[in-house]
Order: sequence, then C-alpha cells, then structure tokens
Amino acid sequence: MSTKIDQSFVKHFQADVHLAFQTMGSKLRNTVRTKNDVQGSSTVFQKVGKGTASTKARHGKVPVMNLDHTPVECQLYDYYAGDWVDRLDELKTNIDERQVLVKAGAYALGRKTDELIIKELDSSTNYALDGSTALTKEKVLKAFEMLGEADVPDDGDRYAVVGWKQWSDLLAIPEFSNADYIGESDLPWQGTQAKKWLGTLWMPHSGLTVASGVRYCYWYHKTAVGHAIGSEVITDVSWHGDRAAHFVNNMMSQGSKLIDPAGVVALRCLEA
Repeated sequence: MSTKIDQSFVKHFQADVHLAFQTMGSKLRNTVRTKNDVQGSSTVFQKVGKGTASTKARHGKVPVMNLDHTPVECQLYDYYAGDWVDRLDELKTNIDERQVLVKAGAYALGRKTDELIIKELDSSTNYALDGSTALTKEKVLKAFEMLGEADVPDDGDRYAVVGWKQWSDLLAIPEFSNADYIGESDLPWQGTQAKKWLGTLWMPHSGLTVASGVRYCYWYHKTAVGHAIGSEVITDVSWHGDRAAHFVNNMMSQGSKLIDPAGVVALRCLEA
C-alpha cells in the first residue's frame, strides 16, 4: 500500500467536508447572528439599546438618541473530530466510502456548533408559562405576546426551534397544519420539516436539552444570539506508518453567546 495520498484526493476530501458542513452540518448556524474570521481567543458583539426620537428647536442641535451600546464578550474554543482509517487509498476510487467519512465529520462538527448555540439559549430565563404542559396553542400565543411586548422586530428574522415531540404537538394544532388556515403552500407535510408560521420559521431539532421530562424549546430573534467563527472547518489527512493507517482530522474554532435575553423566549414543554 502506498504511504502517500494523491494531493488531488486530499483537496477533494477537504472540499467535500467543508461543503457538507455548510449544507447539512448545522441546523441553527444560519438562525443566529454570525461573525466570521475572528482573530484571537474571543470577540465582542454589541448589544444596542432602543433609541428615542425627539424634536428640536429651530436652528437648535439635533438631539442624540443616547443608545446604550453594551459589549458582550464571546469566547472561542477549538473542536476536533477525527478518526483512524485503514487503507485510505481505496477511497480515491470509491466515492461512496469517501462520502461516509465526509458526512460523519461534517455532522460531528455541525452537532457541536448547534450544541454551542443551544447552550446559550438554555441560559434564557424568559419563560412562556411553565413546563407542566406540552406545547399548546396557548403557550405559543403567550410567547408571541412576550416577543411583541419586548419590541422584538417582526422582520422575518424570527426563529423557533422545538423537539420532535413538540413538532408533533404543533401538527395537532389546526392553525399550524390545516390548509384552511395557512393555505396549501405553507403546509408542513411536504418537503423539509420546517415551515413559516406567525412570521417565524419553525423547525424541529433532536439536540435540544431535556431535563426531568421537560424539553427546552425556544423562540428567538436572529440578533439575540451570537455565533463567532475563528476558523471554519479544516480537514487534515496524514499517514501514520506505525498504525498502517491514515488519520482524518476535522477541526474548527467557534463560540456562541446570548446577546439580548429579551430577544429569546423559552418554551418549556412536558414530554409525556
């Protein structure tokens, strides 16, 4: 067996992992505020307060809004997802086997990305009712009211992430799943399990925290949570003669931080 891998194969492998991560590795990455190419071990997101408009006297100075600019620091951490593979040279002519490793690495790093974001969502104490009941229309409408009362923008950048049990609960709500209410084009029964409802993109996620039979679900605005990227997914393939195998290492440097607690409403839902 050759101890060297064709560089063309290595480049294709690295490109495949990166593409797979971007397209299916993380569900939540595109639902939060993202800062790329961060230099150093941390970065700062600015939490901007509400501005107030007022009048001015003729020829007087224009009044300033006196916005509250609160810096929120986000730490970055390094993560790795690697595996030993014997006879990796065979993958050069076996696209299917190569894709198995590509997807495994991309999924592992994608789950870690979502885990970072979910951990910050879990720090929210802005609850819509308690966790003694399942996800009901009453609980959804309560969260809807809380977002509105907090002046969270209804601008198309609201997202809701729930567990699969809660997704089933939503399907039992006519206003969510009945064409008589939402029309044919917004039915959740077709295509990918994600849909627009109440100006929000709703999606199920298996990685949400569950404690004592209560699933932690969330409704939030994109700007309320930050995701910092120091390094996108990088893949390294190296030969180790003592193991007669190649080591495929996928790595990234990322972090997440809750920026504006008022922009996140927690929906604690009982799972029977």
